[in-house]
Amino acid sequence: MTILITGANGIVSSGVLRSLRGTADLRALVRDRAKSPLGVEVVVGDLHHPETLDQAFEGVDTVWLLNAMGPDSTHASSNALWAARKAGVRHIVRMSAIGAGHDAPTRNGRLHILSDIELAASDVGWTIVRPAYFMQNTLGSVNGDTFYGAPGKGRVGMIDVRDIADFAAVVLRDPAPHRGETYTITGPESISLRDTTDTLSKVYGRPIAYQPVSPDDAYPAMLKAGMKEWDAAVTKEYLKAYDAGWGDYTTPTYTAVTGRPGRTFAQSARDYADQLGG
Repeated sequence: MTILITGANGIVSSGVLRSLRGTADLRALVRDRAKSPLGVEVVVGDLHHPETLDQAFEGVDTVWLLNAMGPDSTHASSNALWAARKAGVRHIVRMSAIGAGHDAPTRNGRLHILSDIELAASDVGWTIVRPAYFMQNTLGSVNGDTFYGAPGKGRVGMIDVRDIADFAAVVLRDPAPHRGETYTITGPESISLRDTTDTLSKVYGRPIAYQPVSPDDAYPAMLKAGMKEWDAAVTKEYLKAYDAGWGDYTTPTYTAVTGRPGRTFAQSARDYADQLGG
């Protein structure tokens, strides 16, 4: 069975590759061969350019479909679905967005539901995965003795990206039991970042104070850091929703599918201590 991993150089898909290594024939789709992941078959293509996809999808049984956030994301997802249908792909596992829906509080969530519906209406087997806010989004947030936290004061059932990858790998190895399922996956606890300071103090061996960052204040900081305007604006929409409590819940789905508990924020903070203070 050949599994094609799209977005192979991104933080989630590169994790999926690591979780799958040694268990399947893997093929990675990249836009730049110079940045190719090591140890797997690599094909060059771009989901925004359908003429580049036929070779990438040829002979593939299962696809991990992750396309970048953006105003043209539905175009990329649709191109991938069309290439998969032409190649006879049997199953697509698509990474969507938590809370995707026509009434989602973000443009990203409203775009994702369009692609989810298109996939579900196709004749290809499918599974949709909607992960919560990433724990890795907090990397670089500790400066000196202060943890600067966006999304502000809201509680969030955030998930470690490594758990998203492990979850995806379970489904990709044996997609049949997951056909037609839409999974919302979170971490094991819904937490306020304010409540993590005791954990961070233990990690760093010194008192760490918490400073909430409002979505309005986070937006110019994201632009200054080099984020695209559309991405920064949509991230601000997410932060406003989370700050208002939109992400304050957990689901048992990760453990039900993988058979093990997800990583806690404390585990993630210890593992990424050097990058949290990045």
